[in-house]
Amino acid sequence: MSKLAVLTLFMGQTRNRFLQYQPPRGIAEVLAMAGRTEGCEGVELRYPGDLADVPLVRAELERNRLGVAAVNFASVRSDRWLRGAWSSTSAGERREAVDDFKRCIDVAVEIGAPRITNCPLNDGIDYSFELDYARAYDSAAECYAEVADHNPGFQICIEYKISEPRMRSLLGTAGETAAFCQLVGRDNLGVTLDLGHALFANENGAQSAALLARAKRLFYVHLNDNDGRADWDLLPGAVHTWEMVEFLYTLRRLGYDDWFTFDIVPKEQDPIEFFAAAARLTRKLEGLAQSIDPGTMGALQADKNAARTLEYLHTLI
Repeated sequence: MSKLAVLTLFMGQTRNRFLQYQPPRGIAEVLAMAGRTEGCEGVELRYPGDLADVPLVRAELERNRLGVAAVNFASVRSDRWLRGAWSSTSAGERREAVDDFKRCIDVAVEIGAPRITNCPLNDGIDYSFELDYARAYDSAAECYAEVADHNPGFQICIEYKISEPRMRSLLGTAGETAAFCQLVGRDNLGVTLDLGHALFANENGAQSAALLARAKRLFYVHLNDNDGRADWDLLPGAVHTWEMVEFLYTLRRLGYDDWFTFDIVPKEQDPIEFFAAAARLTRKLEGLAQSIDPGTMGALQADKNAARTLEYLHTLI
């Protein structure tokens, strides 16, 4: 059974265009809160924000008995790389981003993280003719190749997202990101499959997982949900309940047995209570997925009779 982690970013203060939620919290307080969260076994830390004092973080992780699922390298920052880090037309900006990513890898290794995940949100377009796409992919491939080569035994994960803050991201779907990883050609470069991002891109999470696994690029998973119209970061299964069950069933069949990290926003609610609820809901849905008999489901899928399949699933509730 996969271990469960929380994204530290959402244990503290967050804001959108209209509202601000939660008071600001330092990393020691956030890790203490994560340690008190029922069902939470680890965290995904944010770089650079969480890791200004590495000895402190290591001590607090040990004190609160928390593992590290990943380090999240922020390539979206308010003071730089505003039109993209990896696809920037400025060689200097790309060099700055790559060098900082290498520093992040060294820090991640120091705290025992197995991987870095990066969502290249600013790499994309808002308007037609804004970007020379071939040049942009070449530049990004060169950057990620150098990053991956810094420590070939360490996983680098690209978390795709179809849009936001750009109207269309350069790497917006599972297929695009798998193809891009093949283009870069490094075995330690793979994908973070964020279920909410897949749904936002009108994908089926189970299908995306199968494609990425067959491409040997399924490295890491974020759990959340939305209505398909925006990346709302809701509790897992809140909207797409059966899709979530199918996702968990498929991941198990594919042999995924790594971290599930909750990329969800509690807004004004108590983060400890909110993330504990996420853990309980996930374990309940995992139990439902595990109750599906593979032989029975295989026969139903071969029969392609949706009514029979749904009737069978409802006998498990």
